[in-house]
Amino acid sequence: MKFLVAWSVLFWINVGFSQQIEGYWETYDDKTGEKRSVVEIFKKNEQYFGKIVEKFKGAPNAVCEACEGDKKGQKILGMVIIEDLEKDEDEYNGGTITDPESGNVYKCYLELVATNKLKVRGYIGFSLLGRTQYWLRKK
Repeated sequence: MKFLVAWSVLFWINVGFSQQIEGYWETYDDKTGEKRSVVEIFKKNEQYFGKIVEKFKGAPNAVCEACEGDKKGQKILGMVIIEDLEKDEDEYNGGTITDPESGNVYKCYLELVATNKLKVRGYIGFSLLGRTQYWLRKK
């Protein structure tokens, strides 16, 4: 009986952790399918952010020349590209995502569509006008 209770507790703890977006996510090129980067999603003051922690394309010390504001000239590796998302039931929205190659900033939302698959939608205006990527949890 103790084994069954312990197993049940561990199962539900694991389910709870696996439903979180926090962690490391691999991103892929839309056209080639090649791995582009690893983004760490983290929570700070009830909001969610994401920064590039590994980069597989381009020069390792590349900077965002096209970015504006405090991101202008900032190294892409280490750059916070997802900012100010808030949890809203099954989605995380209300924030922005920066494309470090173009410097463009889009509204965005994230949705965990499977334990290890994250839907990332960047858009202008409303969510019908945008682009969706799927990121995979790094193992």
